[in-house]
Amino acid sequence: MPQSTWSAKRERQYEHVKESEKKQGRSTKRAKEIAARTVNKERARAGETKGRASRTSTRDISSGRRGGLRSGTKRPKGRTKEQLYNEAKRRNIPGRSRMTKAQLQRAVDSRK
Repeated sequence: MPQSTWSAKRERQYEHVKESEKKQGRSTKRAKEIAARTVNKERARAGETKGRASRTSTRDISSGRRGGLRSGTKRPKGRTKEQLYNEAKRRNIPGRSRMTKAQLQRAVDSRK
């Protein structure tokens, strides 16, 4: 999803964020989306965009400094069902597609 308007620095940032998200167990599609949103928000903060940026894009603390301070505010903390499913897939746990989040958590934790 790298865009032609991004600088080399933003391309590197995109790749770094994407790989980091994939290591945390997110799907490739979701990792690309998060990386693109992160880069675009940082571009808005730096004044690199043409359009009008939102107030949270320009006045909020940077995503790098925030470091997940707001994660888990709307749902219980811990890994998402998607992250648990991807971990179960890596460990070849049978029946994972029919498991709930709690079942995936127990299955992944028991295979460590």
